Amino acid sequence: MKQTLIPCMLIRGGTSKAACFLAADLPGESATRDRVLLAAMGSPDARQIDGIGGADSLTSKVAIISSSSRPDADVDYLFAQVSVDKAVVDYGQNCGNILAAVGPFAIEKGLVPVTGAVTSVRIYMVNSGQIAEAAIVTPEGSVEYEGDTRIDGVPGCAAQQVLNFQDIAGSSCGTLLPTGNARDNIDGIEVTCIDNGMPVVVIRADDLQRSGRETPEQLDKDEALKARLESIRLKAGRLMQLGDVAQRSVPKMTLISAPVHGGAITTRTFIPHRCHAAIGVFGAVSVATACLVAGSVAEGLASISAAAEQRLSVEHPSGEFSVVLTRDAAGEVINSGLIRTARLLFDGRVAISGSIWSRQEG
Repeated sequence: MKQTLIPCMLIRGGTSKAACFLAADLPGESATRDRVLLAAMGSPDARQIDGIGGADSLTSKVAIISSSSRPDADVDYLFAQVSVDKAVVDYGQNCGNILAAVGPFAIEKGLVPVTGAVTSVRIYMVNSGQIAEAAIVTPEGSVEYEGDTRIDGVPGCAAQQVLNFQDIAGSSCGTLLPTGNARDNIDGIEVTCIDNGMPVVVIRADDLQRSGRETPEQLDKDEALKARLESIRLKAGRLMQLGDVAQRSVPKMTLISAPVHGGAITTRTFIPHRCHAAIGVFGAVSVATACLVAGSVAEGLASISAAAEQRLSVEHPSGEFSVVLTRDAAGEVINSGLIRTARLLFDGRVAISGSIWSRQEG
């Protein structure tokens, strides 16, 4: 049987990369679509040798994009996290890094016209129901990928992209503090369960007898720590209104410790079973927000100010991630801003077995 060729762009967004598809180029039925995405990425297989995935959760991601019918958005963006070694496609979270790929893709595909030196793309995040606005550099009528902005976790420099968010609190859990508390006790450990774009369980590393400055490799080998974190994660999932999260990639687990390099906080994040070489975009937003929540486990540990708008540098194993948070008079976070970069890696067609899906099947 002939293979099915599907138009696809591989785009690095922030510190991740994704296979980006037009929704119309994929099956409309969800189970068939999942089989197509698993085949395209080469899952389940630890090496993803028979697909275009990179054998890492950061490179086994998919963005499904279409023109939006909403008056407040230009495009709809559905994010899919494709498991590397399991036949699982998870739609239960956003990905802020891959969000940085959506604007360039929309312009490259003609979904959004270039409007000048900078083109604004309003993106409806289907996973969470929130809107983001991306400012894409388009100086000569097309996306400019080269520039002088550097982000930790990516070699070299690229064009700056500004992402702004409003009303992302409770994106997956329904409210910023889904348990109703700034601090909870799970398995005898104090935690802060928070969702400002990404469900995260924040834990002081010291409470688990760790420094919080270990390398990802050291933490990946720490089976006792990982078992304890998974026990907490499973209980936290239910408390955070996420249900049974045994087969899901949320909530993320983040160990925090005092800043080392002049930032606001030091982090080690599990996504959820491997230690991240950096930290996810929305994960950084949620952790930074926890630093501003009175009574959270970050209180007294994070280096913050009383300013209404402040830039919080979230330190991670390969550098830092800066989040700009704005608070209202009541101290509630009302706006989150991020700086990312993106680059188009290839534009072509990915092939899957025709026995999995042929276009005649719809």
